Amino acid sequence: MLRIHFDDRDVARVQIAAEPDPLWETVLAMHQLAATDREVPVYAAWRARARAELAERGLTRQARLITALAPPNARYFPDFLTPDASRDGLAAGLEALRDTPAERLTAEADRAALSSRLPRWAGALAGGSRKPLDELAAAFREVHRAVIAPDWTEATAAVDADRAARARTLCRGGVDVLLNTLRPTVRWEPPVLQVDYPADRDLWLRGRGLRLIPSHFCWRRPIALADPGLPPVLVHPVEHSTSWAPATSRTCHPQALSALLGRTRARILAALDDPTTTGELARRLRVSAPSASEHVSALREANLARSRRDGGCVVHALTPLGTALLHGELAPVRQPH
Repeated sequence: MLRIHFDDRDVARVQIAAEPDPLWETVLAMHQLAATDREVPVYAAWRARARAELAERGLTRQARLITALAPPNARYFPDFLTPDASRDGLAAGLEALRDTPAERLTAEADRAALSSRLPRWAGALAGGSRKPLDELAAAFREVHRAVIAPDWTEATAAVDADRAARARTLCRGGVDVLLNTLRPTVRWEPPVLQVDYPADRDLWLRGRGLRLIPSHFCWRRPIALADPGLPPVLVHPVEHSTSWAPATSRTCHPQALSALLGRTRARILAALDDPTTTGELARRLRVSAPSASEHVSALREANLARSRRDGGCVVHALTPLGTALLHGELAPVRQPH
């Protein structure tokens, strides 16, 4: 059990990450790659495509390096793999990874017993060489490009939907109700957030607050950093349909849709595959809110999108016809009564 202790300052400083974290997603995706379809069926289609893509690009060794550093069932893996700077994107995260202080590398490598799994790699680090970090950063970059980036729009949409739902809960009921939405693996018993966790420990926030990071590839149980001195985060899973499949495995033709609808409208159609608000849509696609609203209105007029009010905001989603157009699937025909 992980017990996260709040004080009044921490309750006021709870945050929800605006986007998926690229390094957390890459590490956790490698965990799902090592799982079986029986263990985690929701990622089965992605897993098959990812394994084939890594093999085709000759990136199997790079993927194994990440997995060796962060084994799927490990009670601990080094915190330096997921630096706080990656909140600003992959490039910022990889730069921070390369700049990890030597004393921290040594301490975390020893704690993770890397010398037993990667003796040459750990030995080079102990000798002061920075080459292993360059190799690791390159592995993250190439693996992310091969098997994470192709589905980044969907990962972002899933995170946006989760964030939007929790933000609406926060507006309606405050932090107390928000933290209770993380059940059943997390229980909020003020002033302690109790997390189902493989290690028994306490984390005292001491006024730093807690950053919640919704994750596309996190599964079942949240994850936190081990070092209590680092910025406190709790990575938690978003909800997935058991029928979820990566966009690259579906018969979706974005270029054809762009020619038909225009590039921006096609992107908005794809983003509406997960329900979202106008503001979230504008932020994710980097268009103005009035522009996003205008495009959604056009899609709604064509019966490709629908909108509904949820509390103080309007949530947009695809209609069955919009879903069929996006994924190249025949919309179900309604039988007359």
